[in-house]
Amino acid sequence: MNPTIRNIVAVIAGLIVGSFVNMSFIMASGSVIPPPAGADMTTMEGLQASMHLMEPKHFVMPFLAHALGTFVGALVAAMIAVSHKMMIALGIAVFFMLGGLINAFLLPAPVWFIALDLIMAYLPMGYLAGMLAARRQMA
Repeated sequence: MNPTIRNIVAVIAGLIVGSFVNMSFIMASGSVIPPPAGADMTTMEGLQASMHLMEPKHFVMPFLAHALGTFVGALVAAMIAVSHKMMIALGIAVFFMLGGLINAFLLPAPVWFIALDLIMAYLPMGYLAGMLAARRQMA
């Protein structure tokens, strides 16, 4: 397969797999950590209205969804890519970080969570995935 086409396929696969991991964690979060009583977590309006009821424990699963979705997506993309593995992994991380930024503006989450999420869940996970893919290529 042409290396450019393979790199494009890598990016698309990374975005799809990363999104799937992210949504899987989000969908399972209510089963792992029950939402506050009376909170409607099924719609954006419900999330906005219920945000003041959330405790720190309610932000664990969203953080894991963002971090692991980014990591897995970046790792898949970097493993499939023929070249520029780190750049592709970081590109996936930037894409997911843009989603995190949009959420930061749409949802009135606590500042500590927004900062933690934007600083630790995206670029570090993309970098780690890129490093792992590069190491695997060397071995």
